[in-house]
Amino acid sequence: MSASICCLFAHPDDDTYGVGGTLARLAGSELELTVVLATSGEAGEIADPSLATRETLGAVREAEDRASWAALGLEPDLRFLRYPDGKVADVPPEDLVGAFVAILLERRPDLVVTFGPDGITGHPDHVAVGKAATEAFHLARAQSPDGFLRLLYTVLSAERLTALNEALRARGHEPLDPLQPFAPRGVPAERVGVVVDCSEVVPRKVEALRRHRTQGELEDLPYELWPVVLGREEFEIAWPERSPTGRVLHDVLEGMPDA
Repeated sequence: MSASICCLFAHPDDDTYGVGGTLARLAGSELELTVVLATSGEAGEIADPSLATRETLGAVREAEDRASWAALGLEPDLRFLRYPDGKVADVPPEDLVGAFVAILLERRPDLVVTFGPDGITGHPDHVAVGKAATEAFHLARAQSPDGFLRLLYTVLSAERLTALNEALRARGHEPLDPLQPFAPRGVPAERVGVVVDCSEVVPRKVEALRRHRTQGELEDLPYELWPVVLGREEFEIAWPERSPTGRVLHDVLEGMPDA
C-alpha cells in the first residue's frame, strides 16, 4: 500500500518513541514520510559532556534524530521548526498552527500523527504541539480536496502502564507515578483505537533510541523490560470519529483507501 504520513512532535526522540516501531514495519514500502519537530531539544539532557555543550546540543540532537531514522531503515523529510525547547507553549498559537498548516498543505498527507491532549507525559511542549497540530489538521483538511484521511494521537493505555509498574516493582524498582512531572499517563482502553505489534522491530527501535546518545535513552530501564516498553505502540483515532466499541485496528493504515 502506498501512503503519505506526516508526524508532528515536539522534540528529537519523541518521534522515535511514539512511532518508531510502527514506521519501521513499513520500511521498504511505498511510503512518503514527513516528520516535523517543533524544537531541536536544546534544553535536554547531556548524558556525556563529550557529546555536546549547551550551545551545540540543538544541532547535535538534530543529527541524532536523523541517525535514529536511518537505524529504523527510513529516510523521512525531516523538518525542525526550532522553536525554543521548553517554551513551545509560549509561542503564539497562531504561529505554531500556521507553520503546521503550511507543511500539511504542502505535503497533503493521508495520515497525521501527533500528541493527544495529555501529551503522553503532560510536558507543556507536547501538549502545545498536539493542540496546534490538531487544529492545523482540521484547517488543512477544510482547504484541501486530497489527503487528511485520518488523525492519530500517540497514547499509552492504562493497562500497559499498570503492567509495566508491576514488572518494575517485581524487580525492586520504583513504579512510574503519573502524578509526577513528565511521567507517562495512561488512558482508558476505550480511547485506544490502534494497537501495533512492534515486537519484530524492537532491535531496530532500540538501536534508534541509542542514536539519541546525549539523552542516555533506556539507561534507567532494566534490559529485560525493553521489549515490554518498546514492543507495542498505541494510538487514539482522533478523526474520523470512532465508536468507543469499534474494532481495534492493528496497523495505522488499516482500512484507509490506497493513496
